[in-house]
Amino acid sequence: MRPMAPTARTSESRLSFDELKQRIHSKLVDKLDLSKISQLEGEVLRREIRLLVEHLCDSENTMLNRSERERLIDEVLDETFGLGPLESLLKDPTISDILINGPKNVYVERRGKLEKTNVTFRDNEHLLQIIDRIISKVGRRVDETCPMVDARMPDGSRFNAIIPPLALDGPAVSIRRFGRNPLKLEDLLNLKALTPEMVMLLEGAIKARLNIIIAGGTGSGKTTLLNVLSSFIPNNERIVTIEDAAELQLQQEHVVRLETRPPNIEGKGAITATDLVRNALRMRPERIIIGECRGPEALDMLQAMNTGHEGSMTTLHANSPRDALA
Repeated sequence: MRPMAPTARTSESRLSFDELKQRIHSKLVDKLDLSKISQLEGEVLRREIRLLVEHLCDSENTMLNRSERERLIDEVLDETFGLGPLESLLKDPTISDILINGPKNVYVERRGKLEKTNVTFRDNEHLLQIIDRIISKVGRRVDETCPMVDARMPDGSRFNAIIPPLALDGPAVSIRRFGRNPLKLEDLLNLKALTPEMVMLLEGAIKARLNIIIAGGTGSGKTTLLNVLSSFIPNNERIVTIEDAAELQLQQEHVVRLETRPPNIEGKGAITATDLVRNALRMRPERIIIGECRGPEALDMLQAMNTGHEGSMTTLHANSPRDALA
């Protein structure tokens, strides 16, 4: 029984730490003067709130050492300004995927290997709050009538969430990170993902306005390659991009970015990729780029390619070029 004792104490300490954090956060919310907050910005606001949190920690007379106290203050600030427990993971550049299976099971992928983290959410409600905070910034919603959502995060990461009743064990979240510095052509050459000869061929195909479909499996780098190839498009051409959740990062100046819209709470008002492709044809595009072609918009895309919009590009899930064409 002796080896089990430290674990029990650690668990008890962890619980009290979380309770303390929740109590201080609740007191902080009660004390905030929204009229004054609206007049402050960025670092000034964070600094003022930090002073207030430190004062609340002192008033609680907590039995925390210096490192625990700093951690408590940082986590309360993350809960107030950021995405709560997710903030520490989003700040880690080595993480490529964040996978959340309910509030207590959070996994990450580092260098191609999945590992479980000690990051947790209080409960399903806490996790749902963080999901809502992410998707509300891009005008999306998730609830029982619309329990699945795709969105993009401020750093460009792809965000997907599915909630009960479809997810049986609590909300499930998948975040595919693209990093602050996406891979460029030089990186792909250095990593030997492309050879100079392949680059010359692809550059020639794009400048000759050939239509290009990038096919592959999940996580194979389709969007990364599309971003790299788009750099060969001349800067004076008008480009229209169409995506479910905007994640393309084109370097050209003359780009119009369009994004689909899910239905509202009454099940109306949805704007599909097909609608956007048809509208894009009226916008005098020289090239149309669809982030991912996976539905009826494929027919409109093919029609656009054959009616004066050569040089269009898209990605799709397929196991081989023959499957992609089929």
